[in-house]
Amino acid sequence: MNFLAHLYLSKSNTEIMTGNFIADSIRGNQFKHYSAGIQQGIRLHREIDTFTDAHEIVRRSKRRLDKKYGLYGGIIIDIFYDHFLAKNWEHYSAIPLDVYVDSVYKLLNDQFKTLPEKTQYMLPFMIEYNWLYNYQFMEGMQRVLNGMNRRTQNKSQMHLATKDLQEHYQEFEEDFKEFFALLTKFSYQKLEEIQNT
Repeated sequence: MNFLAHLYLSKSNTEIMTGNFIADSIRGNQFKHYSAGIQQGIRLHREIDTFTDAHEIVRRSKRRLDKKYGLYGGIIIDIFYDHFLAKNWEHYSAIPLDVYVDSVYKLLNDQFKTLPEKTQYMLPFMIEYNWLYNYQFMEGMQRVLNGMNRRTQNKSQMHLATKDLQEHYQEFEEDFKEFFALLTKFSYQKLEEIQNT
């Protein structure tokens, strides 16, 4: 799952959200200097990723992608799933997406000095181009995939993936809805375990 899903699955706990958001920028166990809540968010993020990568529904989604993406297929599906979460947001939250996203940006700005350098570099771009809100639009998806492709020095060809999304749109959306229900249940149970240990 990508940024929006990880934030959503943190259950509006600000420290869990922060940890879940920065986890991809943290190597190994180099997070012991963070608060207990942020550490829990990092651990939750990793549990979510492990569950997602191993799940048959996600693998089914990956098989629909053109083979040219290779190992980048998982990243593409993560971004597709955030698109469907943003697009269907009203089914998952009583808080409007624009209000939720603004609160996330405020939280992350308030925590800016706590964020890893890599995340500090990325955050202004995320806010300027409003990634979290714009995931719901095809133009927003194209902008994100263009950026991801540039970061791989055009090796990933991810900028072409909107074509795959459009060709198999209904199937990807059905995969997302089926999987996200399972992931939400898993994540909330795992978060409770993490907080109790």
